[in-house]
Amino acid sequence: MTQPDTHGVIAAGDAQRLAREAGVDPRGLMSLLLPRAAEFARPPVSNFHVGAVCRGATTGNLYFGSNIEFAGTALSTTVHAEQSAVTNAWMSGEEGIAAIAVTAPPCGYCRQFLNELATADRLEITIAGETHPLSFYLPGSFGPRDLGIEGGLMQRDDHGFTLDATDDDELLRVALDAANRSYAPYSHAYGGVALRAADGTIVSGAYAENAAFNPSMSPLQVALSRLNLRGIAFDAIVAAALVQSGPGIHEAATREVLAAVSDAPLRVANARNAGAPPRR
Repeated sequence: MTQPDTHGVIAAGDAQRLAREAGVDPRGLMSLLLPRAAEFARPPVSNFHVGAVCRGATTGNLYFGSNIEFAGTALSTTVHAEQSAVTNAWMSGEEGIAAIAVTAPPCGYCRQFLNELATADRLEITIAGETHPLSFYLPGSFGPRDLGIEGGLMQRDDHGFTLDATDDDELLRVALDAANRSYAPYSHAYGGVALRAADGTIVSGAYAENAAFNPSMSPLQVALSRLNLRGIAFDAIVAAALVQSGPGIHEAATREVLAAVSDAPLRVANARNAGAPPRR
């Protein structure tokens, strides 16, 4: 089975070809690809490598994910493989996840994170060749519906935020685009991060909130996960930008985690709603 250079994404057509070559169905292919996804794991604390592969509900593309731990900062900043795969798909334009395969049973934290998805009620999870709906792993669940939220994570959003003219540069514009896609129905603390690597690569991450709060992903966590899936080391980051709106809760956490992996400077800008006066 010849695998394409994916940067963490395998297009639906390539996935179909790989499945034919391996003589498996799409679900079987996802399981076969798990060791490759786990190769992206960075667990300096636990040394426990986890890989995940999910299938986008919109395109049928496959998306890799892996766990990432950040030595020298709180363990709560860890990115779980399921989170990595889901946000990889989300930032690639998917509006839902149809299925996900994982090398190990999802922890409770990840089950709660998956329950926030707009497609949670039809999500299938495959572990060690067995497939069950999310409800099998999370009975009696608590989620966005319990708090009166319709839709869910990965639904298409554009919050209409803008920047002042003085904040007009490429990295901030990319971060602004991510902030406009971010999901924050509980705190309304929208945010996006953009990172530039030494080779010119730019990746972005949007804030992904959760009804249980703790499994929420910061925009920097999402961006670092995407950079990792491109095979780019964190010490290659040369610049970072954060755009936030609302309560502005992201700056302190972004600075802390960024400092744990890179010496890159962080530029912060406050977005405003279109037509609203600038924040002072």
